[in-house]
Amino acid sequence: MRALVLHAPDDFAVEDVPRPGPGPYEVLCRVRAVAMCGTDPHIIGGDFPGFWPKEFPFIPGHEWCGEVVELGPGAADLGFEEGARVAGTSHAGCGFCRLCVEGRYNICENYGDERLHRQYGHYTQGVYADYAVHSIKSVFRVPDELSDEEAAMLDPAAIALHTAKRAAFAPGDTVVVVGPGVMGLLAADCARILGAGRVLVVGRGQRLARAAELGNETVDFTAEDPVAAVRERTGGRGADAVLECSGDPAAVGQSLEMLRRGGRVAVVGIPLGDAPIPVKRLVMDELDLVGVRAAAGEMPEAIALAAAGRLRLAELVTHRFALEDFAEAYRVFTGRVDGALKVIVRP
Repeated sequence: MRALVLHAPDDFAVEDVPRPGPGPYEVLCRVRAVAMCGTDPHIIGGDFPGFWPKEFPFIPGHEWCGEVVELGPGAADLGFEEGARVAGTSHAGCGFCRLCVEGRYNICENYGDERLHRQYGHYTQGVYADYAVHSIKSVFRVPDELSDEEAAMLDPAAIALHTAKRAAFAPGDTVVVVGPGVMGLLAADCARILGAGRVLVVGRGQRLARAAELGNETVDFTAEDPVAAVRERTGGRGADAVLECSGDPAAVGQSLEMLRRGGRVAVVGIPLGDAPIPVKRLVMDELDLVGVRAAAGEMPEAIALAAAGRLRLAELVTHRFALEDFAEAYRVFTGRVDGALKVIVRP
């Protein structure tokens, strides 16, 4: 089969490689569409050496839709069948550690031990390929209402929903989303689904314009101080919750400063540098700062919400490429060429 093979940081090519076979409770799928994720450039660029990936050569990619073509032992007994259209998530927890038993398989205690845990496209071989193997714990049936491209975006949709849940706001609350990339725009949709009374999106340029087109209130941080703007628009009180989706280290501290007393920030963007945090205010105003690691069971909910049209996925796709044109797809995505948001790669 063809696959995008990463040999070293920023050293990749589409090559012929052996087609994998499914093991017990795994399925082999023909990949129909892959959505480029904001984490992919960090993995390809070597920002997490020895962690994502652990070693080379490596096939990245983890947001995808495909068709089951071969069942591993035991998969048929649990209702999987050839020809089923499925969407994947990256995590397959061990299922028996304390955190997995609590439903927090995204932070499985056996993370990194491939005998027990997999994270596809991160340290387990991924899906920029003609075929991919996944645990049955990491694939979900796709309803006919969703296209392949929409289905490939269900993983980030589930993460956005988990982010909004981690913010723990109440119906009617004012929620700020920092970063109008795909994750931020999906998080804004999720905030409204969970009952936010107002959603303000902080960003700039074409992505912020897209946020406005999708019905969000917007704050352009290049034109005004975002903290002052949020406080002014909330009558000086501050936001009830902030969803930090940009990954900018400075944005974490700013997000805390946007909050009312007792508010909460949920951080899903991964800062690559130190994030200055106003600890005194964190303590004195009893603020909450929580992290978000992938999703933790939200995939079925995301599928239902997307199928009902409440999570808008198709509107975020801006570019499409064949697998053999991955280098150009990568350039367009990382350079935000022509307002690139979600870039779809089709093997």
